Amino acid sequence: MSKEVAAQFDELAALYEDMASWPFRHDIETPSVIAALGDLHGLDVLDFGCGSGLYSRLLKRSGARSVVGYDLADGMLGYARRRAEKEGLDIEFVSELQPRFAGRFDVVLSVYVLPYATSVQELGEMCGALAGLLRPGGRLVALPIHPDYQPDPDYYQAYGFRLIPDDDHDRPPRTDGARIRLELCHGRYQASVHAWYWSRATLETALREAGMTDLVWRDPSTASDPSAAAPLLRAYLDRPHAALILARKA
Repeated sequence: MSKEVAAQFDELAALYEDMASWPFRHDIETPSVIAALGDLHGLDVLDFGCGSGLYSRLLKRSGARSVVGYDLADGMLGYARRRAEKEGLDIEFVSELQPRFAGRFDVVLSVYVLPYATSVQELGEMCGALAGLLRPGGRLVALPIHPDYQPDPDYYQAYGFRLIPDDDHDRPPRTDGARIRLELCHGRYQASVHAWYWSRATLETALREAGMTDLVWRDPSTASDPSAAAPLLRAYLDRPHAALILARKA
């Protein structure tokens, strides 16, 4: 992700923190991510694109030996540092992937970062950076835009956001490299950022070329029977806007 793309998040830390309480994240996304991460006790973990530090704090509370949060948005990092200090959590937040991080981590988490690669080349570089942080056998958990997300802009509005095709080339919304405007529209919050769509095949190719193996896709889910979820959440479970990719470094 470039500095220019990252800059769109500088003023959104409070909003991203508040989003943790939105039903689709609180009841579906976050439990799905935690389940995918598995037991973190005694492990070194990096939160790639940590934003406000929400997941970094969860990683530390889940028993990780060390946690590093990396982000290019200065506003996000400042908030993340203050929040971790306030809660007494020993987390290192950085804006640069320093050489000392190469091959250091057992697990890398990357939530909503792959969609901010603006080209196939940038996507490959991003996947290479993710792989380069892992020890051999280390695990990656990433959340891209779901390859089969619902392109109707109004479908996700009940969950606090809209995904709107916003491409100068008039490509269909589920075409590699198509730009999407993510509008956040929950309560008092009104904001928008741009993301880019990448297909299942393109994501898998980029990850494999970076040295990742054992790729597994998962849809986010509830801990309980999905049919027992509230009607609003059942509609999200039918067409989630994000997927989970699990992979391992060769």
